[in-house]
Amino acid sequence: MLSKNIETFLGCENEYEESKIVIFGAPFDSTTSYRPGTRFASKAMRSESFGIETYSPYQDKDLEDITVFDGGDLELSFGNPEKALTQIEEFTALVLEDDKIPCMIGGEHLVTLGAVRAAAKKYPDLHVIQFDAHADLRDDYLGESLSHASVIHRVWDILGDGRIYQFGIRSGDRSEFQWGKDHVYTNKFNFDGLNEIVEKLKGKPIYLTIDLDVLDPSVFPGTGTPEAGGVSFLELLQAMLDVSELNIIACDVNELSPIYDQSGVSTAVACKVLRELILML
Repeated sequence: MLSKNIETFLGCENEYEESKIVIFGAPFDSTTSYRPGTRFASKAMRSESFGIETYSPYQDKDLEDITVFDGGDLELSFGNPEKALTQIEEFTALVLEDDKIPCMIGGEHLVTLGAVRAAAKKYPDLHVIQFDAHADLRDDYLGESLSHASVIHRVWDILGDGRIYQFGIRSGDRSEFQWGKDHVYTNKFNFDGLNEIVEKLKGKPIYLTIDLDVLDPSVFPGTGTPEAGGVSFLELLQAMLDVSELNIIACDVNELSPIYDQSGVSTAVACKVLRELILML
C-alpha cells in the first residue's frame, strides 16, 4: 500500500492528537524593510532538516523520543498584513485551546504579533522574551504601523510595561532606544543578565521569539537585515537552555532568508536552532 509523500521537519511526524508540540510555517514577508525572502524559510528548513540528526548531543535528547506534529505552512494573505496576522492568530488559538505548544517558523518578525495576540488572550499575564539584533520598537516604519520594524511595539500595545525582555539588541533608531528605556527591558549586544531575568519570570507564562539575526552574520548570513557584532551559535544555544527552565507556552523562530546564503549554511543553522528549541520544550 502506497502512502502520500508529505514532507515534515525532521522527526516531527506524529499525529496531532498525540503531540504536545505543534510546529507550523508562517511564510509572510510583505513588510520586510530591506531584503525579502523569509517566506521561503519554512519550506527550506523542512527540506534541509534531513541533513542533521534527530539526536542532540547538547541536550542528550532525541526527536524520536518526543511527539511533535508538523502542521505545514499556513496559506497567508500576501499584501494584507492584518489579514495574515488574523490567520496566524486563529491557528495559534486553536493549538493553545488544545493545550499544545505552538512553535511557529517565520517569515518576517511581524508574524510574532499574530501568535502573541492569541497567547495573550489565553494567558493574561503573558511575558515575552526576545532574542534579536533589532529592537523592533518603532511606532511605525515609513508610515506603516504593522511592520517587522515595529512588531515589538505592537506587542507592547497588548502587554504594556515590564513584560518584554530583549537580548542581543545592537541596531535600531535612536528614538527606539529612548522610548524603550521607559517601557521594555533591553540588554544590548549579548545575553548578560538573562539568568537574573529567568529567576524573575519563573512561574510566568512565556512567549519566546527568536529572530535568527541575533546571530553574527559570519554564522548566519542568510537573513534580510544582517547586523555585524552578533552572538555565536553556542551563545544562542546556552541562552535557549537558560530560558528552558521557564513556562514557555508558545514560541517562534523567524527571519531566515535562505536565498541570501547559497551555501545552505544559514538554513542548516536555523534547522539546528529549531531542533534544539523543540527538544528543550
